[in-house]
Amino acid sequence: MGIIEKYNKTSLIVRIIIGLTIGAVIGIFFKDLSFITLLGNLFVGALKAVAPVLVFVLVVSALAKGNDKLDSRFGLVIALYLISTLLASVVAVVGSFCFPQTIVLAESAKTSGAATPTSIGQVLNNLLLTMVSNPIDALGKGQYIGILFWAVVFGFAAKTLANATTKTMMEDLSNIVSQIVKWIINLAPFGIMGIVYTNVSTNGLSIFTDYGKLLLLLVGCMLVVALIVDPLLVAIVLRKNPYPLVFRCLKESGLTAFFTRSSAANIPVNMELCRKLGMDKEMYSVSIPLGATINMDGAAVTIAVMAIATANTVGIPVSLGTALVLAFIATLGACGTSGVTGGSLMLIPMACSLFGVSGDVAMQAVAAGFIIGVVQDSIETALNSAGDVIFAATAEYAQWQKEGKPLPTFLGGTKEVEV
Repeated sequence: MGIIEKYNKTSLIVRIIIGLTIGAVIGIFFKDLSFITLLGNLFVGALKAVAPVLVFVLVVSALAKGNDKLDSRFGLVIALYLISTLLASVVAVVGSFCFPQTIVLAESAKTSGAATPTSIGQVLNNLLLTMVSNPIDALGKGQYIGILFWAVVFGFAAKTLANATTKTMMEDLSNIVSQIVKWIINLAPFGIMGIVYTNVSTNGLSIFTDYGKLLLLLVGCMLVVALIVDPLLVAIVLRKNPYPLVFRCLKESGLTAFFTRSSAANIPVNMELCRKLGMDKEMYSVSIPLGATINMDGAAVTIAVMAIATANTVGIPVSLGTALVLAFIATLGACGTSGVTGGSLMLIPMACSLFGVSGDVAMQAVAAGFIIGVVQDSIETALNSAGDVIFAATAEYAQWQKEGKPLPTFLGGTKEVEV
């Protein structure tokens, strides 16, 4: 019991760093320790299993007992999500023109068996069909568009028809699921140790050879978005130094998302971070799941960079005008990206079709994406997930400013929040 108590009192970030280090060291020297790999699979599996239920009950509970104050904050956070994704696409286009890349086509590389949309119309059609899918099926498969749609429907129905007892029951249910999530997150160091061990023992540094320059461009664009574009948007809205908020979100949300490689699986982590930041549960219980669906800066970067690189590879000239159109397409496509590992890669053929690139060649680009995905997808997910909290918090704190409430101390205010 003493060991458990000491473990719980140690900072989660410190525990994660220790688990990360142990996993990397073991991965270098030992290659076939399946029980350590199992720890990572269990952690990610548990997060993915509980996240759909958490999202559903939190959204229903928030809407059932919510009030109209949610509206202005909600509109701002949606605007920030979409603007940041569009700017990320523009950064990717500019980066691709400044540092043009080609792709070592890898036709035999392993790709996902998922169907690839061929037009933005098909993406939107898939989104609408997913939205009205069976709610039980959506929960089972983790289809967050469907989960959010039906949670909103159930929430408004509960707000209109349910009595106080029913609303209290929904709140109790959300608290129960939230507690389960806290238990899972508390074991994150063991899960991350398993994830890091698997990556180090199986991939090593081989991905930095043939695809190194392309990977550097992708990572560079994402870092520009994370460290310049997103902070600039926060500064414009709050008129405060944005970096204390940005760095905290990158540390407590981005770090975990880097290893889980799933925005959806990181929803519980973001919910907990929002609570620590003193945010209104009615707000973040809706905006965080929505962000995991439409706030896809990293996906927009991946789609744009990979599409232009593919066009360069086959000798198709890309004009600036066409590239800017690509930025809008990448933004819309990114909003339809599933919050799972490698989701953005399946939108590359749609973007490539803008340049007249054949489907066969585009699928080879997807294959190349999976080869570098160990790093690319991890950083992409970290950027996406941290951005969910950054912009949700920005909208929340902007409302505080309007109402004359003090901001958190790390933004120069007097309100104390958890460290």
